[in-house]
Amino acid sequence: MKWQKPDEELGRLLEASLASFNVRKKKMFGFPAYFVNDNMLAGVFEDKLFLRMPEKDRQEMAGGIRPFEPVSGRTMREYVVLPASVYGNPDKLGELLEHSYAYASSLPQKKGKRKKRD
Repeated sequence: MKWQKPDEELGRLLEASLASFNVRKKKMFGFPAYFVNDNMLAGVFEDKLFLRMPEKDRQEMAGGIRPFEPVSGRTMREYVVLPASVYGNPDKLGELLEHSYAYASSLPQKKGKRKKRD
């Protein structure tokens, strides 16, 4: 399956929205993604913004927010796709990013992969 290129405008929006957060930007499968303590908290996938959210917040969300499914039938647990209506609402986007950042920050630091021995 061939993916679309990331929406550059969404990439700029997410980068600007996360400017005040202590995050690290990396690419995941060619798409911009943001990490705290090596835990991914947000990113752009094709023409969508996705966030990592705790279960409680995911259950309370409504208004077009749905599970993140980068490949049909394969849901990434803990991640949601935001509806396009949120992109133009800086207050709502900021609130959701704060929740995502708080949750990802609360997770244990990811440990690096162990190197294989010969």
